[in-house]
Amino acid sequence: MSKIKVAIIGVGNCASSLVQGTFYYKNAKETEKIPGLMHVNLGGYHIRDIEFTAAFDIDKNKVKKDLGEAIYTKPNCTTKFADVPKLGVKVYRGMTHDGLGKYLSEIIEKAPGPTDDIVGILKDTKTDVVINYLPVGSEEATKWYVEQILDAGCALVNCIPVFIAREKYWQKRFESRGLPVIGDDIKSQVGATILHRTLVNLFMDRGMPINKTYQLNVGGNTDFLNMLERSRLESKKISKTNAVTSQIEKRKLSIGADDIYVGPSDYVPWLKDNKICFLRIEGKHFGDVPMNVEVRLSVEDSPNSAGVVIDAVRIAKLALDNNISGTIKGPSSYFMKSPPVQYNDFEAYNLTEEYIQKYAIDKDKSKKSK
Repeated sequence: MSKIKVAIIGVGNCASSLVQGTFYYKNAKETEKIPGLMHVNLGGYHIRDIEFTAAFDIDKNKVKKDLGEAIYTKPNCTTKFADVPKLGVKVYRGMTHDGLGKYLSEIIEKAPGPTDDIVGILKDTKTDVVINYLPVGSEEATKWYVEQILDAGCALVNCIPVFIAREKYWQKRFESRGLPVIGDDIKSQVGATILHRTLVNLFMDRGMPINKTYQLNVGGNTDFLNMLERSRLESKKISKTNAVTSQIEKRKLSIGADDIYVGPSDYVPWLKDNKICFLRIEGKHFGDVPMNVEVRLSVEDSPNSAGVVIDAVRIAKLALDNNISGTIKGPSSYFMKSPPVQYNDFEAYNLTEEYIQKYAIDKDKSKKSK
């Protein structure tokens, strides 16, 4: 079976969990149920078929290092759950643009020298899929990288809330190049957004109108440090809020803009990669009698999304194999907070399974893995 050649933009905690995960599960049996993955063999591709070809960063402590070493380099602070050897994959000097915010610049020093030839590297390594893990708020840097990805002829999995896959302009650009894109803003396996959506749908399934709700998140990784710069939060808040309000609006209901708050709230250094979410939903049941529910969720942030990215990468490769271009809508809705179409999670899951069965390169193996 052919490999899926993958490059990573941003060698932070999420990249660390992703790379570790491909080694941790490389010998998984195809009948095994693995937390966070739809299938060990998805459409004919096993987890071990993911092969990293290149990585890009601007941190002087990571640039020029082997990827297998850079994923454990500070300020990365996520849990180490696998020993990754040297991979023979270099971390190249990436483009900065707005990728380094006010607070990150206090703990990260830019590597000297010019930006490496991104297009040339992606072409030379025959990269299939590029994953965007840039910091939240990296609008210009993301768009610059997307141009390089298009020129190099690669698929994109956009894990951050810079809107690419959901925007018609970029959809047409990918379609015209015959390339697929999955995005935007990765959902975790069981994180704050998916929990919030599920509770909102539970309320409405039981005929319970929602009057007010909030989702407050705190954490200690560089993502939360970066988001102390409130100007970088606009797209993140839009993405997380829309992921919830879309479920309400699908029922032809609404909630006032002042009655919902969803977003990161503060940085607590000693939490490291642990994220703590506080949810509250207020409503009224029969007789207009008020009620509310409060939930506290604690998760290790980066591993919580790594399996989802592994599935998204394999879906993107199936799109390449089948000459499918533009935004892959069903899977984007299942994997991402801000897809072009907001299906509910049950619909999105079924659409993704249908996609796998339809476009599997080895349909017999795919069926056996279900």
